[in-house]
Amino acid sequence: MQLFDPKSSGELIPVLNLDESEVERQMTICNACRYCEGFCAVFPAMTRRLEFNQADIHYLANLCHNCGACLHACQYSAPHEFDVNVPKAMAKVRLDTYTEYAWPRVMGKLYQRNGMTLALASGAGLALFLCLTQMIMGNLFVTIAAGNFYKIFPHNTLAWMFGAVFGFSILALTIGVRRFWHSVSPVAASLPVRASAAFEATASVAQLKYLDGGHGEGCNNADDHFTLWRRRFHHLTFYGFMLCFAATGVATLFHYLLNWPAPYPIFSLPVMLGVVGGIGLLIGPAGLLWLNLRRNPAHGDENQKPMDRGFIALLFLVSASGLALLALRETSSLGLMLAIHLGLVMAFFLTMPYSKFAHGIFRSAALLKHAIEKRQPNPVVAGND
Repeated sequence: MQLFDPKSSGELIPVLNLDESEVERQMTICNACRYCEGFCAVFPAMTRRLEFNQADIHYLANLCHNCGACLHACQYSAPHEFDVNVPKAMAKVRLDTYTEYAWPRVMGKLYQRNGMTLALASGAGLALFLCLTQMIMGNLFVTIAAGNFYKIFPHNTLAWMFGAVFGFSILALTIGVRRFWHSVSPVAASLPVRASAAFEATASVAQLKYLDGGHGEGCNNADDHFTLWRRRFHHLTFYGFMLCFAATGVATLFHYLLNWPAPYPIFSLPVMLGVVGGIGLLIGPAGLLWLNLRRNPAHGDENQKPMDRGFIALLFLVSASGLALLALRETSSLGLMLAIHLGLVMAFFLTMPYSKFAHGIFRSAALLKHAIEKRQPNPVVAGND
């Protein structure tokens, strides 16, 4: 929805919804106070603005890491009449942006309303389909020498099937983050500035810099005590996922460049990368789910919990089924475990652009914008000169 801005010669501007208006109200209060200026990237970015339009609000909402530190430091939080709660207000807008920029948009709405149900139902449905397919083929409970699952599903079939779904997910994520990037109107910058900003943003993502509360002691979760466990579990999840992705990449190189098809020995590089990554993807999501169940409702948006938990549960089950498949690949359970694992992986790929996975992509873009604009003159200071 759009309105004519009476101050801008008929220029069309977006109308803020209720969630965005609440962020605008709170940021105006915070901009006058600035007690939390050193907490995270949100507050330095905030001080570069005197007013907050929709693009600014979407940008700041995705820059927020929902650590909760500013809430417990705020003198204007409830029961004060201003009722400032930046983490909760930002979380609500983030959920709106996932839907706003999703491609196709209807998929974002569908997933966010039924996150846990859709994630698990998709995995179970696809696993059941693959089980029935193997039953018809007569190899659901058959022992295969060396655990060679390509005798059940040929390599080319799996490559085309999963490659197509993964390619669609990457396309959907790319279109979504491109829409977000153009919407938040990144400032122009020279190539050296963009390069140094990209390096800084990459380092912030790799270190999960802003999950330390801005002071190095960590986030607030159940109460006002600081904890680094949220950052640690995120690290285990992130790097566990990256190691599993690396295992798939190395196996692909082995298959096509070295003409060495799977299955691989336990101590081969693809398997070792997968095992270490899989363990990380067990501990990390299990820890994040534990923290999510104990999280103070004031620290975020309760409506996001189905999406959060659906993503966490699916990641955990993908890892658990993959490790079980490795352990049982030379038994008669190979076909069943393969069907379960492939069904869960397919469900993860299908829902990836519309799940909590997207928040990492959007937040990385927001961190890049922050790194670029902090290298530019502060428009507020320049305007007062």
